[in-house]
Amino acid sequence: MRHWPFKVISANGGRPKVQIEFKGETKELFPEEISAMVLTKMKETAEAFIGQAVKDAVITVPSYFNDSQRQATKDAGTIAGLNVRRIINASTAAAIAYGLEKNGTGECNVLIFDLGGGTVNVSILTIEDVIFEVKSTAGNTHLGGEDFDNRMVTYFVGEFKRKHKKDVATNSRALCHLRTACERAKRTLSSSTEASIEIDSLFEGIDFYTSITRARFEELCADLFRNTMDPVEKALRDAEIDKAQIHDIVLVGGSTRIPKVQKLLSDFFSGKELNTSINPFEAGAYGAAVLAAKLKI
Repeated sequence: MRHWPFKVISANGGRPKVQIEFKGETKELFPEEISAMVLTKMKETAEAFIGQAVKDAVITVPSYFNDSQRQATKDAGTIAGLNVRRIINASTAAAIAYGLEKNGTGECNVLIFDLGGGTVNVSILTIEDVIFEVKSTAGNTHLGGEDFDNRMVTYFVGEFKRKHKKDVATNSRALCHLRTACERAKRTLSSSTEASIEIDSLFEGIDFYTSITRARFEELCADLFRNTMDPVEKALRDAEIDKAQIHDIVLVGGSTRIPKVQKLLSDFFSGKELNTSINPFEAGAYGAAVLAAKLKI
């Protein structure tokens, strides 16, 4: 939280609110209000694409979301002017997408590994023809791509302080620029062994040009990467399934593109090849769209 470019405050009843500075004004928003803004934009995009009004929706959430988090998501949909027909686990939606791409028939045990921006979720499902049975779910709602970004931000805040004797963390705008650059570098490191950070006038007129290697990034996030395997172990225990009985491992979420995460997962399953047949960014939306079609939205 210390590197966020906004503040989290306590509202009446102890509910969290996000406090931001926008065009010189201080604004306070509940999380579902922010989520509603995203859904409103998505609604507008969909309407522009299909040329007609969008009223109903199927929304995916992390498998580990509790009842209050699911209700808050539903409330966000209502604020956005949507009739939320179903809240579905993102992993189940991804399994539906996988099922449509799957060739052949017969029973198959599938592990959905979903590592997104803020959460890691693991689900084990048994799929036979068009029947999907969820055997177990496990996850961590406080571990994801943003945590990897934070490690890089902390690293470069320290580097800037060593070089220039100034603390970037005291300026939210500079911190926001640094975070954006770190996120871009993280994505680059999924396909390259080195990434550059180039920010003009980052803080007090000082330009910040530096770089980071994939090896250094993996070192900074080593414990976080290892922790992503904990839900895998728990899901297997809860499902009472041995890892050798898993037929396919499906990757969902942008952070699954990180090579080290893929290696840890493959090594855990004794070198098993990971299924990359579906787009990790689109799997949840794809499955939700299929369900929406069946609900005749």
